[in-house]
Amino acid sequence: MALQRVVLDTNIWLDWLVFEDTGIAHLRQLQEAGHVEILIDETCEAELAGVLTREFSKRRLTEAQQKAALAACRRLSTRIGVRASEPERARLPRCRDPDDQKFLEAALAGGADALISKDKALLDLTRRKKAQVGRTVPFRILHPDDF
Repeated sequence: MALQRVVLDTNIWLDWLVFEDTGIAHLRQLQEAGHVEILIDETCEAELAGVLTREFSKRRLTEAQQKAALAACRRLSTRIGVRASEPERARLPRCRDPDDQKFLEAALAGGADALISKDKALLDLTRRKKAQVGRTVPFRILHPDDF
């Protein structure tokens, strides 16, 4: 299997780091086997750090748990140090949820093969992108089950 470069949205990171969701076990296995390189940029990491401070199912992670989750994210991922140029970003479709645009930009900047998400607004772009004249997405947007 060729190395796949992927960007995970924040909810996938939470499934991995906080909830240990079995629905993404195959992603973990692929990453551990060296078949997947997970990419993250500063903006996406900052969102994850902020979300880790929130309450989940009536419980809050301790500061130590938050730090451990963020450290695991950094250990598991490769930091994207550059942003795509403005003309490159302009080629991306606009997500209905402006907060999700950062994941598209990270995937573009990192040369990702896929953006992994359960977010309906992002997944809808896969269906819409063919109808958008003059706009291309050079990576797939996939639900974890489809990766």
